[in-house]
Amino acid sequence: MVILLALIPAICWGSIGLVSGKLGGNSYQQTLGMTVGALLFGIFSLFYFHPHYSLMIWGVGIASGLFWAVGQFQQFQSMKAIGISVTVPVSTGAQLVFQSLAGVILFNEWNTTKTLSMGTIAMIILILGIVMTSLRDNAKRDTRARTYNTGAGVRAIIFSTLGYTLYTVIVELGNVNSKSVLLPQSIGMVIGALLFAAGKHPFGKPMAKNIITGLVWGVGNFFMFMSIPAVGLAISYSLAQSGIIISTFGSIFLLGEHKTRKEMVYVTVGSVLVIAGSAILGIMK
Repeated sequence: MVILLALIPAICWGSIGLVSGKLGGNSYQQTLGMTVGALLFGIFSLFYFHPHYSLMIWGVGIASGLFWAVGQFQQFQSMKAIGISVTVPVSTGAQLVFQSLAGVILFNEWNTTKTLSMGTIAMIILILGIVMTSLRDNAKRDTRARTYNTGAGVRAIIFSTLGYTLYTVIVELGNVNSKSVLLPQSIGMVIGALLFAAGKHPFGKPMAKNIITGLVWGVGNFFMFMSIPAVGLAISYSLAQSGIIISTFGSIFLLGEHKTRKEMVYVTVGSVLVIAGSAILGIMK
């Protein structure tokens, strides 16, 4: 039962790309709608956790939310450019690599021979997973290949990874309570989404529908906090990353992202490697 509780974040976060894909809308509408849903969850956290606020918490939270908006908007852009089944595992692996590097450089993690060895192995596995997931079957290129914009997708993933990395790093640098930061963070998310969407006419039915995406994200966030005391950070962290299975294969079988037989092998092996790398990092924590 406890493990099922810890799997809820994986199910929720792994479903975000599928839910937003089904609900439709452009990247601006998806990001803004999602942040409004996250804000509703942030307001809920105010009454559930009864957090203490300070000027530092508000500043760190809003800044973190702004970086999250960069990460999520660019991830939606990448999904449009190269598909969910490539974006999610590559983005997840890249985030784990960058966050691990930030931990080593900024927080002096991996300061023993054992952690350095395990961390290096995890990084190699993650990079292999990223490479495998992004491989194409050049022998069977078809008309779908012309619908991909690889350059735009790669650029978007780079900016998305930087945004998501700073979103988590700034909270750790500020040394603030993660439950207290939820509401300020969600306000920063909305501000960031509005800045991206300025002049893009984001309001309308697609934006309103994507509030559901934000609520799904919020539920995952909530159960992450609930599962950590029950099963520990390491298990919660590792299980949460397994959500890429849902998003990657859901986009193929539910949203119709075509893959050749060889590409299915690539994406399967790559996803397993990303999960394995994240599991090692989770054990280290």
